[in-house]
Amino acid sequence: MEELHKTNIICYEQGERDMRRGFHANRIQNIRKHGLLLVMILPGIVYLFINNYLPMFGIVIAFKDINFAKGIWGSDWVGFDNFAYLFQTQDAWVITRNTLLYNGAFIVLGTVLSIAVAVLLNEVKKRFASRLYQSIILLPYLISMVIVAYLVLALLNEENGFVNHYVLPLLGIDPVSWYADSGKWPFILSVVYLWKNVGYTCIVYLASIVGISQEYYESATLDGASKWRQVWSITLPLLKPTMVIMVLLAVGRIFNSDFGLFYQVPLNSGALQTTTDVIDTYVYRGLMTFGDFGMSSAAGLYQSIVGFLLVLTTNAIVRRKNRDLALF
Repeated sequence: MEELHKTNIICYEQGERDMRRGFHANRIQNIRKHGLLLVMILPGIVYLFINNYLPMFGIVIAFKDINFAKGIWGSDWVGFDNFAYLFQTQDAWVITRNTLLYNGAFIVLGTVLSIAVAVLLNEVKKRFASRLYQSIILLPYLISMVIVAYLVLALLNEENGFVNHYVLPLLGIDPVSWYADSGKWPFILSVVYLWKNVGYTCIVYLASIVGISQEYYESATLDGASKWRQVWSITLPLLKPTMVIMVLLAVGRIFNSDFGLFYQVPLNSGALQTTTDVIDTYVYRGLMTFGDFGMSSAAGLYQSIVGFLLVLTTNAIVRRKNRDLALF
C-alpha cells in the first residue's frame, strides 16, 4: 500500500514537472512567435508607465507642506490638512455642485445625442456622403479649446458679436452682456461641449452599429417593422454593452472637468464663476495665485479616489443587473 502511495506521489510530481516544462515551452514559443508585436507595443508601455504610473509617487505631496528648499521628501508632513483646507473654503460646495451637475448633464445629453447622430449616419448609404458627414461632425473635436473660446467670443461679444449684432435685432431683443450674465452659461457651456465632443463619441457608437448583422434588419423589414421600430428593438438593445462601457468611463471622470471648457471659453470672467467654476479651475486658480501645491495635489487625489469608487459602485450595480454588461 505504501509503495502504491509513493508511486502515485512520484507520478503526480512528474506530471507537475512535465506540465511546468510544457507551460514554459509554450510561453517561449509564444514570445518567439509574437516577438515583433511585443517590440511594437513596448514604446506604448513605456509611455504609459512614465505618464500614468511614475507620477503616482507624487501623491505624497497631498500630505505635505511643500518647501522646495527642503525638497519633496524633506518637507513637513501635515497629514490631511491640505484636504481640510480644500473642503473648508466657502466655495467648496459651489465647485463640487457645478462639477457634478455639469458632468452629469454631459453624460446624459452626450450619450443620447451621440447615439441619435450615429443612427442617422448609419442611414447614409452612399460611401462618399457618409465619410463627408463623419469628417464634418468629427472636426470640432480636433479643434483646440483656445480656438473654440475665440469662436464663442466672436459669437457672444457684447460690442461686435454676431449674436448681438445680427440675431437678436431680428428677434426684437436688446443686446445681452453674455460675459456678465452667469445664468445663461450652463446652457452655453452645454451647447459648446456637445458641439465639440458628440462627433467623437458618435463615431464609437457608429462602429458598434456597423458591426450589427444586417440579418436582423432584413428579418424585421420582412415582418413589416418601421425604421423607428428597428432602431428601438434591434439597434438600441445591441448597443447596450458599448453604452455601458462609455457611461462607466464617463462616471469615473465625473469629478474631473474639461479645463479649457470651463476656464478658457468663459474667459475666466469673475462675474461668471458662480456657474462656471469647477474643481479643476478652482485648484488651478489657487495654485497660480497662492502657489499651494499641497492643496492642488490633494484635490487631484480626491478626484481620482472618488472617480475610482464611482466606477466600482456603478460596475457593481451593472453586474447585479446583467453580468455580461459589466466591465469586470
